[in-house]
Amino acid sequence: MIITVNPSTEEPIAEYSVMTSAQIEAVITSADREYRFWKKESLFRRGELMKRLATLLRVEKERHAAQISLEMGKPFSQAVAEVQKSALVCDYYAEHAESFLKPERSELDGGAKGVVKFEPIGLVLGIMPWNFPFWQVFRFAVPAIMAGNGVLLKHAPNVTGSAIAIEQLFRDAGFPEHLYRAVHMDLEDVDRLSGFMIDHPSVQGVSLTGSTAAGRAVAAKAGRALKRTVLELGGSDPYIVLDDADLNRAVALCAASRLLNSGQSCISAKRFIVHSRVFSEFENLLLQRMHSSVMGDPFDPAVEVGPLARADLRLQLHQQVLRTLSGGARLLCGGELPSGRGFFYPPTLLSGVCKGMVTYSEETFGPVATLIEAHDDHEAVRIANDTPYGLGSAVFSASTDRALAVADQLDAGNCFINSMVKSDPAMPFGGIKESGYGRELALYGIREFVNVKSFSVS
Repeated sequence: MIITVNPSTEEPIAEYSVMTSAQIEAVITSADREYRFWKKESLFRRGELMKRLATLLRVEKERHAAQISLEMGKPFSQAVAEVQKSALVCDYYAEHAESFLKPERSELDGGAKGVVKFEPIGLVLGIMPWNFPFWQVFRFAVPAIMAGNGVLLKHAPNVTGSAIAIEQLFRDAGFPEHLYRAVHMDLEDVDRLSGFMIDHPSVQGVSLTGSTAAGRAVAAKAGRALKRTVLELGGSDPYIVLDDADLNRAVALCAASRLLNSGQSCISAKRFIVHSRVFSEFENLLLQRMHSSVMGDPFDPAVEVGPLARADLRLQLHQQVLRTLSGGARLLCGGELPSGRGFFYPPTLLSGVCKGMVTYSEETFGPVATLIEAHDDHEAVRIANDTPYGLGSAVFSASTDRALAVADQLDAGNCFINSMVKSDPAMPFGGIKESGYGRELALYGIREFVNVKSFSVS
C-alpha cells in the first residue's frame, strides 16, 4: 500500500494499491500490443493528439497544479508554471517531430543511394522523481511517444496521484488506452520489480531522472540486459560571479535559482563562486534576499519557499548544513529546524566554504546556498570543476566574451550567461560525469530512443 502525505501538514492524503508482478506483466503486455499499432500511426495523427494533450493541460492547469502542491509542497504558482511548461513540450514536438525524424539521404561510393531512417524501438520505461512530477514525465514521454514508442512510468511513490492524473490525461486526449501506462510499487519492492521491467523483452529503453546512486543501479541493470538508457542525475551547479558583473541582477537570478521549488532541483544554483573584489557586496545582497524570502503554506500567493517533500530529505539537508558549519563555514541565516508541523527548512546561507567542507562537494537538495571566494577567473573555473557532477552552470559578467571564455572551460552539459539554468524544449538537456549521460529535449531527445536504420540502394 502506498500512502501519500501532505508535506505541509504531515497528514495523509490518499492510499493506493501497489501492483503485483502479474499485474505489471499484464500492463506491459497490453502496452506492447498497443505499441505495435501506434508505431504505424502517421506523425500527423500523433501530432494532433499531442496538441489536444497540450490543450487539456492548459485548461486544467490549476487542478493539476493543486495536486502537485498538495503531494510535494511546490508553491502553487510554480506548480501552475510546471503544468504550462508540460503543455509547451507537447506543442513543440507536435510541430517539430516530423522534421526531426525525416529520413536523411546521401550519395555513397559507387553510385549507391544512402538513406537513414529513424524508427521506434518499443516500450520505454521512465523512472521519474517527485520534484517536478509533471514536467520530468512529459519531457521524456512526449518525444518517445511522438517517435512511435510506447511508455511505461514508474513514478516516485509520494506523487502517485500525479502519476495517475498524467495517465488519465493521455487517455482523455485520445491516445490509445494502453500506450502510456503508470505502474505503482512499494519502496521495498522497487529494486526487484524495476529490474523485472528492465529485463522484460518488450522494454527496449530506460529513462531515469534521479540521484547518482539510482543512476548507477539502473545503468547496471540495463547494461546487463543490453537496454539503452538516458540518465539525468544529480548536480552541484556552480554560479560564477565575476568582478564586472551587475551584482543586483546576479543576486536576483542566483537567489531565484536557489529558492525555486524550495531548492529541490538538480539544476538549481548550489555553489556561488564569487570574485574576491565583489565578494563582500555580493554576500550582503544575497543575505538580504535570502533573509527576506517568505516560507510557508505553498497555496499562499506570498510564499516563495514551501516545505521539503519528505521528512528524511529535510533531516539529510540539515545534517549537511551542520557538518559544513563544523568544518569552519559561517552561518549567515537559516540553518535551524523550525518548530511545528510540516517538513519546512528555512532559506540558509553558508559563507566561507572551502574544499573539504560538505556543501563544497555534495549536492544540497533544499534552500541552502554555499558561498565560495575565488581570486581570479582561473581559480573560479578550477573550483567550479572540482566536483564529481557536471549538469548546469552559469557565469555572470558585463563582458559576454569574458563570460563565454570562462563557460567554455566548465565541465557541464548546460552553460548559461547572465541567466539562471533552466530547461527548454528547443535545447538539448543533460549532463556529464556523475550527472549522467544522454540528452532530453530538442532533436537529440527524440533520437535517443529510436533505431537509426541505414539503407543502401544500388
